[in-house]
Amino acid sequence: YGRFNQGVVTINLVDVALSSGGNLEKFWKIFDERLELCHRALMCRHNRLKGTLSDAAPILWQYGACARLKKGETIDKLLYGGYSTISLGYAGLYECVKYMTGKSHTDPSATPFALEIMQYMNTACKNWKEEHNIDFSLYGTPLESTTYKFAKCLQKRFGIIEGVTDKSYITNSYHVHVTEEINAFDKLKFEAQFQHLSPGGAISYVEVPNMQQNLEAVLQVMRFIYDNIIYAELNTKSDYCQVCGWDGEIEIVEQDGKLIWRCPKCGNTDQDKMNVARRTCGYIGTQFWNQGRTQEIKERVLHL
Repeated sequence: YGRFNQGVVTINLVDVALSSGGNLEKFWKIFDERLELCHRALMCRHNRLKGTLSDAAPILWQYGACARLKKGETIDKLLYGGYSTISLGYAGLYECVKYMTGKSHTDPSATPFALEIMQYMNTACKNWKEEHNIDFSLYGTPLESTTYKFAKCLQKRFGIIEGVTDKSYITNSYHVHVTEEINAFDKLKFEAQFQHLSPGGAISYVEVPNMQQNLEAVLQVMRFIYDNIIYAELNTKSDYCQVCGWDGEIEIVEQDGKLIWRCPKCGNTDQDKMNVARRTCGYIGTQFWNQGRTQEIKERVLHL
């Protein structure tokens, strides 16, 4: 019948690190406190679903999309025993490790700490599962728009810290920072070890230019993905200016303190007269983005 998810609560790993002031003992203590807060919030989501009648959405609960329950039957039994999951999300592993160690989590001396954080969250999920018989899982939160909210809250609380809070976004899940120079194959190989520790959901990306004239390179990356990582995608651009017909890349520029989209050929900045497609956390977005996500898109470096 297929399973479903009861909900997600995301822990801001950057906030945990900054709240510790860089003290490792305090870091783990605060981490425990925040994990317990997430645990309580997840149980609120779970308890809110208890008592829901199958009649609320017959196509889901009665006709087989998620289950085949009787009319008037509650979905309670589907919330336990692994039939459905409930997810602990996480975000900002890069910035968290950067603040605590002074290095990117791709640095061999910092990678073990990053992996320890991941394992720690998995252990918490395992303990909660044993306590409640509910399938808690660790999930790399996409942060479609929340990336901007988290970043602004961090700046308000802790100020601007170079390499940590000096952006209008924080890095998704375990990802390599978008500005870090790394080739596609090394990036995928590095992130693969984190995907195995993110069983509730994980996706990796490589940023590529227009590859229409180099399909062999695309195939090489796809083969590498197949052999080395659970789930990954290639990001490319697909833009069109409705004013002048430009079908190259629409650029992001700063104007009056804001980031805007502009056609490099005719200067058009009217979003209603251009089509812009960019990978946004697992899907191709075309509706434009808040300032935080727009900055993240602007700063992405190519991996091929």
